[in-house]
Amino acid sequence: MNSKLNNVLLNIALNLSANLASDQHYQHLIDGIDQVFPCDASALFVLDKQGLLIPVAVKGLSPAILGRRFFPQAHPRLQAIMASKHPVRFDADCALPDPFDGILLNEDQAIDIHDCLGCSLYVEGQLVGVLTLDSLTVGAFDHIETVAIETFAALAAATLRNIAQFNALKDQNKKQKSLTNTLIQQARSQQGEMVGISQAMQRLRTNIATVAKSDYAVLISGETGTGKELVAHALHAQSARADTPMIYINCAALPEGLAESELFGHVKGAFTGANSHRAGKFELADGGTLFLDEIGELPLLLQAKLLRVIQQGELQRVGSDQHLHVNVRIIAATNRQLETEVELGRFRADLYHRLNVFPIFVPSLRERCDDIPVLAGYLLEKVRHQFNLPNLHIHPKVLHMLEAKPWPGNIRELEHTLTRAALRAIQDEQKTITHHYFDLPPTNDVKNISPLFSLNNRNRCGN
Repeated sequence: MNSKLNNVLLNIALNLSANLASDQHYQHLIDGIDQVFPCDASALFVLDKQGLLIPVAVKGLSPAILGRRFFPQAHPRLQAIMASKHPVRFDADCALPDPFDGILLNEDQAIDIHDCLGCSLYVEGQLVGVLTLDSLTVGAFDHIETVAIETFAALAAATLRNIAQFNALKDQNKKQKSLTNTLIQQARSQQGEMVGISQAMQRLRTNIATVAKSDYAVLISGETGTGKELVAHALHAQSARADTPMIYINCAALPEGLAESELFGHVKGAFTGANSHRAGKFELADGGTLFLDEIGELPLLLQAKLLRVIQQGELQRVGSDQHLHVNVRIIAATNRQLETEVELGRFRADLYHRLNVFPIFVPSLRERCDDIPVLAGYLLEKVRHQFNLPNLHIHPKVLHMLEAKPWPGNIRELEHTLTRAALRAIQDEQKTITHHYFDLPPTNDVKNISPLFSLNNRNRCGN
């Protein structure tokens, strides 16, 4: 008996940490009780938030029991078990009705005399459930030691606690995923759309769709203000990692002394001010996408460490000797000509080739003049929405004027110019934005065009 008891207790204890479904955990517990105690039926109940006892596992009873809900006040024996922190025995001549009368699987006739035993299950002083044992043999439980029953009750309570905590964590994880997805969608909506009908935009969309589904690194190049970040978001949104966050980092804004920590994280005490462990951007992006904006501004020392992570998928936090493995898709962007930077020794050639697996060039606004009317309508929508002026519009002649300008600041410059003109028109209580509200330089003023791209992009909207 002692050997069997020990084996059953050991198996139940081991199952506490096993990766089993909830109903399997419950049933293993009931099966163990059936092996040790002289019972013809047993049942495990969970107490829900409404105060109902819900059967989660039975032995020797009709499985129909699992579909029932027991209100303790309607079942005096269950109520008595719940009221005591010690095992409760009901003699064969107990006048209290048994909730299981007539539903034992192995009874040959109607049962009105039998032994019953029950235990309340507590976790840290809180009642979480009930365990019941029934026997057709009168006096079957008279010689069972109380400590044995209480041991099983403690294991049953621990099982209920583990399952409840596990289910709570699963629910929390679902809520967190739902919240994450909501935040991702909100972030995407705030980023705006890639607007345009020109051939240049059609080529850009085709390139994005071609590489998005892969895990290849993508290097996005283009002048400042062309919308490289929008391209990065489009790549991530169309990828297999779309349900995971895209972590953004501006390499040009990395503090010189903390850049390595920002990228790779640090351990407590790694440097002055490192008061706790901290994950870097690569760890935060594990399983998702890391967008390295202004990659051309990254110092050479960090370029070497970045190359190691991209090549081997492993990193070391600052101050740690442990290697962490990450699975990150890299999307980088720059307004520099990295080929020239490599020739000048300011950018590592091996890192450039690692990033430049699939290059995407974002055309300047001068190369997509046909999109200016569409962009103007889209960009003004923010002003219409903010000031609740759905009828605010731009005069058709102004669109021709906008098409004739060089736009060295590209879409960003166009947006700010339109916003200023719209606010001036609103100030004058006008619903039509005419050329009077613009402060544009003469058409032939192109001296502010970015020198990095002007040689390759001489064509302007005005020419």
